[in-house]
Amino acid sequence: MGVQIKEMIKFYESAVEHVSVGIHAIDRNGQTILYNNKMKEIEGFNIEDISDRSILELFAFRQNDSTLLRVLQTGKKELNVKQTYWNKDGHEITTINDTYPLYDQGEIIGAIEFARDITSLEKLVYQPLRRYGEPLTFDIITAVSDQMKSVIESAKKASQAKLPVLLVGESGTGKDMIAESIHHELKPANNEFVPLFSRRKNHSILEKLEEYLGNDKAYTFFFERIEFLSIPMQQMLLKKLNEIHHESHMVIGSIGDDPVELIGNGQLLKELYYHFASLTIYIPPLAERKEDIKPFVNDYFSRHRERFASHIEGVAEDVMDLFHQYDWPGNLKELELLLDEISSMITNEKVVTYEMLPLHFRFKVLQLAEATREPHFFIVQSNKELLPLDEYLREAENYYVQNVLHMYEGNITKTAQALGMSRQNLQYRLRKLKK
Repeated sequence: MGVQIKEMIKFYESAVEHVSVGIHAIDRNGQTILYNNKMKEIEGFNIEDISDRSILELFAFRQNDSTLLRVLQTGKKELNVKQTYWNKDGHEITTINDTYPLYDQGEIIGAIEFARDITSLEKLVYQPLRRYGEPLTFDIITAVSDQMKSVIESAKKASQAKLPVLLVGESGTGKDMIAESIHHELKPANNEFVPLFSRRKNHSILEKLEEYLGNDKAYTFFFERIEFLSIPMQQMLLKKLNEIHHESHMVIGSIGDDPVELIGNGQLLKELYYHFASLTIYIPPLAERKEDIKPFVNDYFSRHRERFASHIEGVAEDVMDLFHQYDWPGNLKELELLLDEISSMITNEKVVTYEMLPLHFRFKVLQLAEATREPHFFIVQSNKELLPLDEYLREAENYYVQNVLHMYEGNITKTAQALGMSRQNLQYRLRKLKK
């Protein structure tokens, strides 16, 4: 029995180290007890670096912002939570986390987190469509929603006025696309679009700005996520911005949250906000403009066909339905990374089917569907036409069987075991239900 347990432990250790999501577990005191290879890749630490230090010492966020510590305190799981923080090199990290409390005989003993990285360290993935080697202009933005049409209209006005602009939106909403589109809309044109990424521990942003201003050229400066700079750094940046001649240079800033809230909790300097806020443009999250999903997906695969000579035409209707059901906490960036993952598996397929979706995404959508599903046909209502009993039972059976089948990813054997019947009996019932 001891040998079997040792072998099982080896299997578990191998699974933890090779799985494609980051895993971080802490005990009841907040000390790290499990930290896998993928999490090392995301955050840059080794378990030896963090085992005797608290999460608050390691990462730049407040206690309530840590999903691990929050779950440890509340004892309640948190699923599909987006978290932005900084690794040991001062780089911003954005992950989508599933965090669970761990109990032993009713007492909480720790928490474990599964993190999917949606922040690519490569510029090509970080900026949607950048990989295609073409300038980002308003013409290539495929959004069709009224919200995004309003965003584009305001952004075009900003390019005409050449006043400082503040872009407000969550990570992955496409603030970089709007900023560069403004740059290419300028008349007369500026020489170069210069993105300057704000990092809490990185003072090079001012050095780079000084370097560019020393040239006799006109630039469009895009200061991304200015709230990530420390307040002293924001004060230094504001002083430098006040020296810029806006008739020569275009200045664009971005933040990821409500400016009033950021100012109130001390993350954003009020004077710096006022400097950028000559025109403020709010870019809504993808969950609020889901009609933009289909044109983006179609454009993605159009470019895939052109670049790789593939035969892919798009996604099946049920897959598009799933895309519209999902909330996309990582916004446009998360959608593109999902399409990247799907396209890496494409060979001769013409349509992306449900089976081609990554397992982690199918699991997310299934959880969402189970949480919101309301089988109204089971409810007897006086104003509803009643079904004959045999038809009602058929509907109920189909509903239940399909849900269990979906839960086990279409695996007939596991579904049959869960339903307490033979594999042959389940197959017979499925054929009968289809008639």
